[in-house]
Amino acid sequence: MRKAGIILFWAIASLCLIALVTLPINLQTQLIASIAVVTIMAVIKILRAEGIWRLTALAFGTAIVMRYVYWRTTSTLPPFNQLENFIPGFLLYLAEMYSVMMLALSLFVVAMPLPPRPSRAASEDNYPSVDVFVPTYNEDAGLLANTLAAAKGLDYPAEKLTVWLLDDGGTLQKRTSANLLEDQMAKARHQELQVLCSDLGVRYLTRDRNEHAKAGNLNNGMQHSNGELIAVFDADHAPARDFLLETVGYFEDDPKLFLVQTPHFFLNPDPVERNLRTFEKMPSENEMFYGIIQRGLDKWNASFFCGSAAVLRRQALDQTGGFSGVSITEDCETAIALHASGWNSVYVDRPLIAGLQPATFASFIGQRSRWAQGMMQILRFRFPLLKRGLSIPQRLCYMSSTLFWLFPFPRAIFLFAPLCYLFFDLEIFTASGGEFLGYTLAYMLVNLMMQNYLYGSFRWPWISELYEYVQTIHLLPAVISAIVNPRKPSFKVTAKDESVLVSRLSEISRPFFIIFGILLVALILTGYRVYTEPYKADVTLVVGGWNLLNLILAGCALGVVSERGEKTATRRVKVTRRCEFGLGEQWYPATIDDVSVHGARVNVYAKNLGDLPLDTRGLIRFKPYSSDIEEILPVAIRNSQVDGDIVTIGCLYLPEIARDHSLVADLIFANSQQWTQFQLSRRGNPGLLRGTIWFFGLAFYQTSRGLIYFFRNPGAKDPRGAKR
Repeated sequence: MRKAGIILFWAIASLCLIALVTLPINLQTQLIASIAVVTIMAVIKILRAEGIWRLTALAFGTAIVMRYVYWRTTSTLPPFNQLENFIPGFLLYLAEMYSVMMLALSLFVVAMPLPPRPSRAASEDNYPSVDVFVPTYNEDAGLLANTLAAAKGLDYPAEKLTVWLLDDGGTLQKRTSANLLEDQMAKARHQELQVLCSDLGVRYLTRDRNEHAKAGNLNNGMQHSNGELIAVFDADHAPARDFLLETVGYFEDDPKLFLVQTPHFFLNPDPVERNLRTFEKMPSENEMFYGIIQRGLDKWNASFFCGSAAVLRRQALDQTGGFSGVSITEDCETAIALHASGWNSVYVDRPLIAGLQPATFASFIGQRSRWAQGMMQILRFRFPLLKRGLSIPQRLCYMSSTLFWLFPFPRAIFLFAPLCYLFFDLEIFTASGGEFLGYTLAYMLVNLMMQNYLYGSFRWPWISELYEYVQTIHLLPAVISAIVNPRKPSFKVTAKDESVLVSRLSEISRPFFIIFGILLVALILTGYRVYTEPYKADVTLVVGGWNLLNLILAGCALGVVSERGEKTATRRVKVTRRCEFGLGEQWYPATIDDVSVHGARVNVYAKNLGDLPLDTRGLIRFKPYSSDIEEILPVAIRNSQVDGDIVTIGCLYLPEIARDHSLVADLIFANSQQWTQFQLSRRGNPGLLRGTIWFFGLAFYQTSRGLIYFFRNPGAKDPRGAKR
């Protein structure tokens, strides 16, 4: 009876909403209604009301969106008999409907996400055995040493923990290649990594052939191990000491749990953050996914495997044949198969690993192309909406995650649609300037406000637009290729530990300057047409305003593809650890001020020490988290600065034995709390108005910087990012 009552209530509410949306009203009434809704939403946001008030604000916004969809569908499409107008007009309509659909899916997923889950340590007498897999393909030994040392240093019973390096760069296939260079490099790598693993107490494993990429490598690891749980870390994802203590306990609570996923935290900025210099003051792009969306997915038992920083149950993987390898995004595909088989997942919203992300714009686009193509393969081969075994909420969640990667299509249409009118006088949107204010402008404003409600301090206004635009130009052909031929994409490893030594233009920057030039010409043409065609000035100004927004985004993108020169790939992380600094036979009291994957900065109390010669050998003596005994890490002095009795010394690590790598890992990765503190320090919601003003100011500066790079063109001298 109660269920029937609920269905009846929602049926009546839906009918009332449809009646309200389709109610014929004049333009003045529409304007008043739009202003009222925007005001109500703003007041609720200013008061920071949550719970039912948050849903109320989103409901008001949804009504405006639906009203816009109804008006757009019934009143604005060009006549079908005018194909030159109808075809581009209908494509624009489809792009807008895609955006509305994705907004609806976002509302379903994250309108009320789960709060962060508490820590869940395993019972002391019931620790499950864990195999730690670190798959690698072409990463260098220094990078792997940090990750393996951090994994080996996990705070977990040693007899229950086995760390494996799964090397796909030293397979028998590569070591017997007809290509002499590949053959010799694979043999050298095979030998070097065997020695490294032996020194660190880690198991080394390779295989005969490179089949099914990362999924095949992980499945090979499963065949040679027998732990109850499997933790997976990418080669550049080093775990904190408490990673397993914070995650494995959940498997005790639920025998049908297959996955505990944690967020990916990065030590270095992506190319957008690095070139715009926003890394320390604005949340990273991935925080919207890991901070909000994954918690929303978790509410519907649909949080999925992200390829690293996760623990999985072997029994579940055995049931579905291991890690799936049909697509090049084996992580999400594996999660779909396990969810469809009745297994559950959990998302723990606490950064417990620190990794590296692409530093150059070209590598960034390569990584995103792989993600986009993999999701298109899942859409073609697995089609979550009809996947048997998934619940309806899970189907919607997976559709949201896969359909998102179609964004290059609508984004390209939104970019070029104004040009149809400004250059070719095509009327692809039938509306007056007043109707645009009453419907379209209200819809755009409400849409931005709803995004601010949903993502708050995790995503600042206009940043999503910028990220989608800078990806669209190169992702569009990649997505089309995957749709037309879904078996064609192959797994490409993302470059790790890159740096750009010289300021330059990205090697794939040219299309951005061409598009900026076209949009700039369109802006000039807008002024000309307003002057020569005053009777159409209202429509021309509206379309010109749309083109101006595109121009602002395109100008900001010029700064994104103008690579800033930096000597290091990673940022230094603030720490405060007491230590002693040794020079020759003398030891001085000191404090470690900050660390990176390459070195540290140490404040040394030493009277009359003075400046130190470059590459002078020094020693840092400190207590690692895993021991009460002080240990010594050798370093080389790279710079020094005297300030009274304090000498600030910049050091480069000089690991000589396996234990040195463990000490480096202890300095950088052991304390997970530092990652949480760093994330919280850059989370703040500037609000829609202040955020918009900030973004437009940023765009103006980055436009000028991009144009300076273009005319100087330093990229001609250094077309590629340099490796460190």
